[in-house]
Amino acid sequence: MAGFWGKRSRDNHELQAQDADLAKRAGTALVAADERIRVTADELVFAEAELGHGATAELTEALAAVRQHLGEAFRLNQLNHDEIPDTAEELRTRNARIVQLCDWAEDVLDERTSALAEKIAVARRAPEIIAGVRADAARLRARIPHARDTIERLATRYARETLAQVEVNPAEAEQLLGFAEHSASVAERRREAGQREQANLALEASTESVRRAATLLDAVETFEVEALRAEATLAAIVEDSRGDLFVARKEPQNAGVTTAIANLQAALAALPRAGVNTDPFTQLSTLREANAGLDAAIAAARERAARPIPPLEHVHHAIDDADRQLAVARDVIAGHRGWIGADARTRLAESERIRIDLDRFLGTPAAAVTVIDEDHREQAMAMARRVAYLAGEALRLAQRDIDASRPQDPGQWGGQGWGGGRRSGGGDMMGGILGGLVIGSVLDGIFD
Repeated sequence: MAGFWGKRSRDNHELQAQDADLAKRAGTALVAADERIRVTADELVFAEAELGHGATAELTEALAAVRQHLGEAFRLNQLNHDEIPDTAEELRTRNARIVQLCDWAEDVLDERTSALAEKIAVARRAPEIIAGVRADAARLRARIPHARDTIERLATRYARETLAQVEVNPAEAEQLLGFAEHSASVAERRREAGQREQANLALEASTESVRRAATLLDAVETFEVEALRAEATLAAIVEDSRGDLFVARKEPQNAGVTTAIANLQAALAALPRAGVNTDPFTQLSTLREANAGLDAAIAAARERAARPIPPLEHVHHAIDDADRQLAVARDVIAGHRGWIGADARTRLAESERIRIDLDRFLGTPAAAVTVIDEDHREQAMAMARRVAYLAGEALRLAQRDIDASRPQDPGQWGGQGWGGGRRSGGGDMMGGILGGLVIGSVLDGIFD
């Protein structure tokens, strides 16, 4: 017993120590959060002066919410120290809530002030940024004549459609630079007038305009390099394409290969003389597409050559056999509806579904089709055989269900067997049907 009471005493001491630590943390967190609110309120005043009320609206709302929740924390702390005695559990719950509220307040204020920190830094550096915008605008404006000369030089070599993506870049860059300089002046005047929010908006517009102008001028230089690279690649692909045509004529020939060869030849013939109104990007795409088509056609021809095409007669025979077996299965199941279970019905439904898909695949009723494209014969035969297999399965399962449903006691329904004589009918009939279908399948294999 002494050991038990000793352990319980130690547990109580540990819990009291934890409660004391929690109470200390709650007090420290409350002081820190309250001080953080005061500091943030001062920062908000400066932020509003730098950015305006619109840019600081989120921080204002966050500060109001934090003050409200911190008021709850102060009320809980007051309850911990009033004259009404509290249990240890009540104190523990309140202190945990105080810590939670204070941590939340710190996190919210951190998030909102961090979002404004960069904007405030930019606003305080406004004079420096305005000077930088003007210097960048002057530097970029000096590049515009060179960009125009580049466009004129490229126009003698490349098609107008090719240059469409960069032809107007110098003019657009000049407009953007003018707008950037104007926006910088507006930002300067608004800042001097104390309209900080408008000044910051104008400053952002000026810096963005300078960035876009630089991108447009860089694109002119990049285009020339990329066009030269495309021309070099085009020359290599032309040489490869001629070799591909030579090889393609030795491959197994069919309509697809013939068409692909003609398309690649047409693409090569359509190429203009080098250096005269060329469009290397479009020509490169056209040749690549034609080459890819030829590769695909040759691969299909090789695959077809390695796999014999089923004769049309064999496909017709498979379809006829499928229809025959499907018809028998339908008749048997329809004639014994009360005895047929889900398995047989499911096989029949799947067989009928594939039979419908076969008609759709061929684009006409399969039973009446007279011509089947070579590329479709193998798939059509596979679908027909699947129909026949499932119909046979449905018939076999139907036989099982019929046998299971028929009375096994010869005298159960009076007399000997069915009608007082030898058991007959279902089993003999189904045996004959199944035997006929087996013979049909054997004959089908002979014709394959």
